Amino acid sequence: MADDQEKTEAPTPRKIEKAREEGNVLKSPDVNAFLGLVVGLTLVFLCFNFWVKGLGGIFEEIYQNFQQDFTRANAMSVAISLALEILYLLAPIFGALMLAGVIANIAQSGFLLTGKAIAPKLEKLNFISGMKNLISMKKILDGFLITFKVMTAFVIAFFVFIGFMHELTTVSLFPLGDQMLWFRDKAIILIGVLLAFFLVMASVDYLIKRYQYFKSLRMSKQEVKDEFKNQEGDQQVKGKIRSLMFQAARRRMMQNLPSADVVVTNPTHYAVALRFDSTKERAPRVLAKGVDFLAQRIKEIATEHEIPIIEDPPLARTLYKDVDLDMEIPTSLYEAMVRVLKQVYLINENKKRNSP
Repeated sequence: MADDQEKTEAPTPRKIEKAREEGNVLKSPDVNAFLGLVVGLTLVFLCFNFWVKGLGGIFEEIYQNFQQDFTRANAMSVAISLALEILYLLAPIFGALMLAGVIANIAQSGFLLTGKAIAPKLEKLNFISGMKNLISMKKILDGFLITFKVMTAFVIAFFVFIGFMHELTTVSLFPLGDQMLWFRDKAIILIGVLLAFFLVMASVDYLIKRYQYFKSLRMSKQEVKDEFKNQEGDQQVKGKIRSLMFQAARRRMMQNLPSADVVVTNPTHYAVALRFDSTKERAPRVLAKGVDFLAQRIKEIATEHEIPIIEDPPLARTLYKDVDLDMEIPTSLYEAMVRVLKQVYLINENKKRNSP
């Protein structure tokens, strides 16, 4: 019994779905950070001239205001103006970083909207539980990984920078413009190396978080059995409902059968009862149909109510397979039905002549 309670089984699709509904999804913060870093650095290069021009405008505005007499109203106006200009300069990177965060989350766990993850819970206020979460092994491991990544990135950046040192004596003789170009090129190399490192770290972190996520959702053998039974129970209920609906439809079908004008048979396996009222309907309508035992029952009721039974195997099979109950026959079967109705007419005429 103890073995059954061990969480050894992979989570079922239903278990994963329930976890998603509660806001518990696979997510790696390092993937979000890496994508944000890439977007941020890309914007630094793309918006550099835009920011330089904007900062130049801000300094010019500050310089012009220094030449004026400051009042409280002027100071407030200048502060608001500067805040709006700074916000205007930072808006592209803030918007891009927010979009990158959304894209990173959707890429990892799919689109999900749920309020359960942020819903207030009293158990979250439990001091003892909070302390356990704070000093848990997972928190210690996460702290160690963060320290390791920062130190490793620092060491990599240091050694890459040391590799550039031997060029400094030559670069110091360059004109200022060429020195800036050299600095830009080396910065791009350093950034590329660090991005490659952070990509590796993000990939490793994603794999670790994936393992931890599915491990936290593992189920015991008993839980898997219980879930399967619950689903089977639902299927049994659905099957019972379908059976009841079929029985109700069958009763209605047999109740409508006496109003049929003709029954087309296979003659042994198929039977289809049709009604045709030329004053109300454009074409014959299927009132009942069945195979084997039900077909025999349809023919018995037709005999009891003196409804003509016409043997036409191809037409009977086509009507059974292609025309639903209470539906008019398609135009492609009109010609075949005309032949049947002619036979019905002759049978009815013979009955009239032979009747006393």
